[in-house]
Amino acid sequence: MDLLPGRPRVLALGEPTHGEDALLELRNELFRQLVEEEGYRTIAIESDCLRGLVVDDHVTSGGGALDEVMEHGFSHEWGAFAGNRELVRWMREYNAGRPASERLRFAGVDGPLEITGAASPRQALTALHACLAAVVDADLLPCTAETLDRLLGADGRWTEPAAMRDPSRSVGRSAEAGRLRLLADGLVALLDAWGPQLIGASSREAWERARLYGRTATGLLRYHHAMADPSPGRMALLLGLRDLIMAENLLAAAERGPVLVHAHNAHLQRNRSRTRMDGLPVEWWSAGALVDARLGAEYAFLATAVGALRHRDVGTPPADTVEGLLYALPRDRFLAGGPGLTALLGSGRPAPRVSPWFGYLPLDPAHVEEADGIVFVKDVPEG
Repeated sequence: MDLLPGRPRVLALGEPTHGEDALLELRNELFRQLVEEEGYRTIAIESDCLRGLVVDDHVTSGGGALDEVMEHGFSHEWGAFAGNRELVRWMREYNAGRPASERLRFAGVDGPLEITGAASPRQALTALHACLAAVVDADLLPCTAETLDRLLGADGRWTEPAAMRDPSRSVGRSAEAGRLRLLADGLVALLDAWGPQLIGASSREAWERARLYGRTATGLLRYHHAMADPSPGRMALLLGLRDLIMAENLLAAAERGPVLVHAHNAHLQRNRSRTRMDGLPVEWWSAGALVDARLGAEYAFLATAVGALRHRDVGTPPADTVEGLLYALPRDRFLAGGPGLTALLGSGRPAPRVSPWFGYLPLDPAHVEEADGIVFVKDVPEG
């Protein structure tokens, strides 16, 4: 906190790769300190926002057995990671016996997306419709539940894996999808206009959940529309829309109070994100950049860098890279920031580190100066 002008509403902790226990343990340790010393009550991670409701229900009210929560509450198979299991266990233990106002909350900020494609918008659309149908006159609804079901059709049309690479296999620009986008917009507008009705008839919690369904439905329909785009900008559009979903969910979580968010560095940095796909460069604005544009000084970003992941063939970093300069310091784990980091990196820009595999992205030297600090772990052990 000494690196920052004040307590941020969103404190973003990035990571250069996923699934490393040492990095998840570091995140858990930081969250415990933020809870106990700084009053943070929410943690958000790069996982499916709808599945995250299963985890939030468990940690707040004890719903579901832990094994089931870990299986069904995370996307990307992240429920299998020991660090995530320990986080959920500790949050439930902390919340036991506490009043609702003091309980910790869990949020997934990613969309219902996987590398191979996107989910059907059915769950989000039908849940939003049901929330509204329970509190407003049927004449106000833009359609019936039966109309939604007919337009959605079989879920396999939406989840076709080949559509990720072949836009002609996507249903996202069909007449039915176009109609669904208009209906989703109408449902979200009705929720905005009649929000007080839903809060009064149910609770603010129910209203917040309905808003999540609305964001997810419109975000998924946008994403499917982009999947059907045959233009050269298709992948940049898809990556940007994914980060937009993450930014909107993160801003919503921050409405409740300060949040620690944990995701890949590329999603949380303030700069434009860059990668190469099929040998071509792709650029888009990260969720961190989008949230920073909204929150300004209330957004803070700590990038995480690692020296060696030898079990993943990431060896000792070259001395002229960011990771190499940090690796030369006689400490195993530390936070570098402010003038000390500037002095360490020197007047010239360090060389980029080459990644030996797709799952690990080293720090972009051009982005280091935009971070509020760098968390460095020298040697990441296996398991």
